[in-house]
Amino acid sequence: MLASIRRSHNHTIYASYLGYITQAIVNNFAPLLFLTFIDEFTLTMEKITLITTINFAVQLAVDAIAAKVVDRIGYRPCIVAAHVFAAVGLAGLALFPAVLPPFAGILLAVVLYAVGGGIIEVLISPIVEACPTERKAAAMSLLHSFYCWGHVFLVLVSTGFFAMFGIGSWRVMACLWALVPLFNVFYFMLVPISPIVAEGTRQLSLRELFRTKVFWILLVMMVCAGASEQAMSQWASAFAENGLKISKTMGDLAGPCAFAVLMGTARALYGKFEARIPLKGFMIGSCLLCIGCYLLAALCNAPLMALVGCAVCGFSVGIFWPGTFSIAAPAIPGGGTTMYALLALAGDLGCSGGPTVVGMVSGAAGGAMQTGLLAAIIFPLLMLLSTLMMRTKDAR
Repeated sequence: MLASIRRSHNHTIYASYLGYITQAIVNNFAPLLFLTFIDEFTLTMEKITLITTINFAVQLAVDAIAAKVVDRIGYRPCIVAAHVFAAVGLAGLALFPAVLPPFAGILLAVVLYAVGGGIIEVLISPIVEACPTERKAAAMSLLHSFYCWGHVFLVLVSTGFFAMFGIGSWRVMACLWALVPLFNVFYFMLVPISPIVAEGTRQLSLRELFRTKVFWILLVMMVCAGASEQAMSQWASAFAENGLKISKTMGDLAGPCAFAVLMGTARALYGKFEARIPLKGFMIGSCLLCIGCYLLAALCNAPLMALVGCAVCGFSVGIFWPGTFSIAAPAIPGGGTTMYALLALAGDLGCSGGPTVVGMVSGAAGGAMQTGLLAAIIFPLLMLLSTLMMRTKDAR
């Protein structure tokens, strides 16, 4: 069995799937507890917003560092360390607030699992891209769908657990989720990892990347992909419960869970029908749908329709992140680790900035989350413009 794992790149892909499930847990478990943190630790909306901001800001910093150090250290030690950080951080979310000032304990846990999440975000996509498989765009889309299935699994299991044992048992749930990255620590010690830059292809330097005009468009696309996704995803639970006055259980199922299901569906469908659907055309249509979803969630007074906007937004943003990676690989063949790290950095900048914009604008508007969501519509608009620029560039 161990010999089979060491030889088969299928196991590399399976471990990568678990890596993105870990990423989903890291990014989306704490938002399910935002209102619980407010009640239990008497935190303000600004401090709750800071939890999300710190998470993605740390991931962003790790992305920047990874561009310089991963090739020196090696992919395997880095991806194993990433899962160690994620496991310790998730368990620490339960333990640290009991031994430190609660908000400081939460932030320490967030910093630790964000380090793991940042490394995972940089390394998983190039690890899968380097595997000897065909239909790279389909493989990338399917890989990123596991982030969504991980999100769905997280919400369903957590919601069921809280319904059975009460929200007060959230510390136990945090420790149970830490077992997922702990398992993947040992899995990634065994699987084969291929060279990231193919033989005969020269890896571009950082200066050469920054001189490539297409790279700058790709960076904007990644910022907008992360912001469009997380501005809605991170606030969907609180928006449903607080803004739309829906129970926590129903809010989690109809908000972040439905969002994740539809986001994963979009990625899985594109992975299946990639040969028949032009990627950039699909992304342009998704941008238009995303804009409509933000308008529906922000402006509709009917709670059911606003929830539909939140949920369908998941489908609309599904292709943004993997689609941009798939465009980048053939557009800049020698990009290597540096390109993937900087794209991940841009994506995490968007992941941090999107929810922060919603939180800050909502706070300035007296807690009106609809106003914050309306402000975030700038991100799918910029995504649309950037994708149109890439398609126009191809047509020349």
